[in-house]
Amino acid sequence: MSKRVYISADYSQYNGDRDVVEELQKWGNDSLHKVDFIDMSSVAAGSVASDPDCRICDLKAEFNRQINASSAVIFVVGDKTRSRTAGQYCARAFLETCYGVYCTPYKQNSSGEKPCKVVNTFPTQNNNVGNINSYSYLRHEFEQAVSRKKDIIIVYNSTRYEHDWLPAYMKGYEDVASPFWTINAIGQRIGNYMYVKKALGFE
Repeated sequence: MSKRVYISADYSQYNGDRDVVEELQKWGNDSLHKVDFIDMSSVAAGSVASDPDCRICDLKAEFNRQINASSAVIFVVGDKTRSRTAGQYCARAFLETCYGVYCTPYKQNSSGEKPCKVVNTFPTQNNNVGNINSYSYLRHEFEQAVSRKKDIIIVYNSTRYEHDWLPAYMKGYEDVASPFWTINAIGQRIGNYMYVKKALGFE
């Protein structure tokens, strides 16, 4: 049994949640459970982002494509998740024209701002969330997963239930969120995969 699962997480180098993603990737590579984990950082480092003129809206459109191709989405929630704003600044989201609108290409801050390249906008189709919006990257991924009715799995980067960490847009999902880590018999912190395995249909 093989599944394609998208992972949304805060990849900040110093206080993000990469440790959870790395543990999930290890599990996905085992010989028993065949899971193709697609994480946000891989998407952001892929062919779309390699374009020197890649914009916030281009990344969000690629997130949509990857989420649509997945059967489930895992959201890793850490103590900084609710305060993350990366991806939310898009002046075009509030205007009907691109005239006079500028944005900074992704990872090209040193190159300064460039004129908005989206001349015309169109209504979204197939329940996709529009890629021109004022959502952070993390919120955009969540809204897309909800809109496309994907199986949503939420794990806290903690050994405890941390409902206060949930962003406002995840309100109502407290009952399906679970700690990712547990403490074993010798006091080591290890990944608790029971919740994830059950949600993915492996138990």
